[in-house]
Amino acid sequence: MAFTTREIESPDPNTRTAVAEAEMRAEPGDIGEKMVLNMGPSHPATHGVLRLVLELEGEIVTKATPDIGYLHRGDEKIAENMQYNQFVPYTDRLDYLAPLANNVAYACAVEKLMGWELPPRGKAIRVLCCELARIQAHLLGIGAMALDLGAMSVFLYTFTEREKIYNLCEVISGARFTTSYTRVGGQIRDLPDSFFPQLQKFVDEFIPQLDEVDQLLTRNKIFVDRTRDVGVIPKDRAIAYALSGPNLRGSGVEHDLRRKQPYLDYEKYDFEVVIGSAGDAYDRYMVRMEEMRQSVRILQQLLDKMPSGPVNVADWKNMLPPKARVMTKMEELIHHFIVVTEGLNAPPGEIYFGAENPKGELGFYIHSKGGGVPYRLKIRAPSFCNLSILPELLPGSSMSDVVSILGSLDFVMGECDR
Repeated sequence: MAFTTREIESPDPNTRTAVAEAEMRAEPGDIGEKMVLNMGPSHPATHGVLRLVLELEGEIVTKATPDIGYLHRGDEKIAENMQYNQFVPYTDRLDYLAPLANNVAYACAVEKLMGWELPPRGKAIRVLCCELARIQAHLLGIGAMALDLGAMSVFLYTFTEREKIYNLCEVISGARFTTSYTRVGGQIRDLPDSFFPQLQKFVDEFIPQLDEVDQLLTRNKIFVDRTRDVGVIPKDRAIAYALSGPNLRGSGVEHDLRRKQPYLDYEKYDFEVVIGSAGDAYDRYMVRMEEMRQSVRILQQLLDKMPSGPVNVADWKNMLPPKARVMTKMEELIHHFIVVTEGLNAPPGEIYFGAENPKGELGFYIHSKGGGVPYRLKIRAPSFCNLSILPELLPGSSMSDVVSILGSLDFVMGECDR
């Protein structure tokens, strides 16, 4: 089941100014000679090292050419020279705004190759990590977009809440930013008992803070004027460009992998898939706002009914034995040495797994010829696909609208360039 953002009270649709309308109707040659402008790669509104080569006629964009690759690190080739578990820290650096979710997506892909299924508590912990990461990423996306459009107070509100999630990440993994918490076959450790009261406190306090952001932005005249009917992506074009995540759902396409291709027992959780109708920058903002509320619903369900039991698979041939036995038993010490030096003994085969990350579908294609290292590994980065629509989306927009459109797409260059 889904509901549209237009069901949430929204402001008057007649928001474009007369000057902006006149500019949009201007014929080529009415304003003057065209100018080529480099926006980025060092520009705060490009949210990373993205370069846009814009051809302008006055204030109107007539052509846009994205130039990417400034952050390329060769992650896919690195993965082909590493054991499966050794690549986990590199996934932190893809969407570095949601490292916990990246860890989970990659581990699920390798487990699909191995034919493993996690015990219920292991799945629940991963769902918890993914939903915390979703809130964390959306907070930054909305805060940065608001800051680009002049609303600094919203940025401070969202970063305050992100700091609370960093505190939770530190309890989970010992790290705040690059967590590397997930392992193929489970997690590095179970959640400590002290974590759950802290998570409950965050869940109880978060919605009132989100309501503050809602009141500051959703009916704000300036914010509405900058986002309503700006950067409209029709449903058919969103599908044609393989957009995913909030950018796809903002155009009215009810597609969420947690519902369409459930993994980690997502089908057992009660939450709504939020969709827009107009496909503009305002709808994409509204989708992210409501998705955070749905993530809080999922977190509360986990707090109410967290399963007990083990968190890792029981395949001890490919998993590290308990540390206490490694330190006291020769067989476990040898086993530990073999797993660490040789890695997982993966079967030959090819698999693809896609997870619903905050930016969209993060997918991993793995081609294995057996052994502990993948023969080929390819990453389907949602930001890379979402940015592909810019040459079609930006022409016809004013220069000020480019900032709104980029903020509404909420991309991250770490996974785009890889």
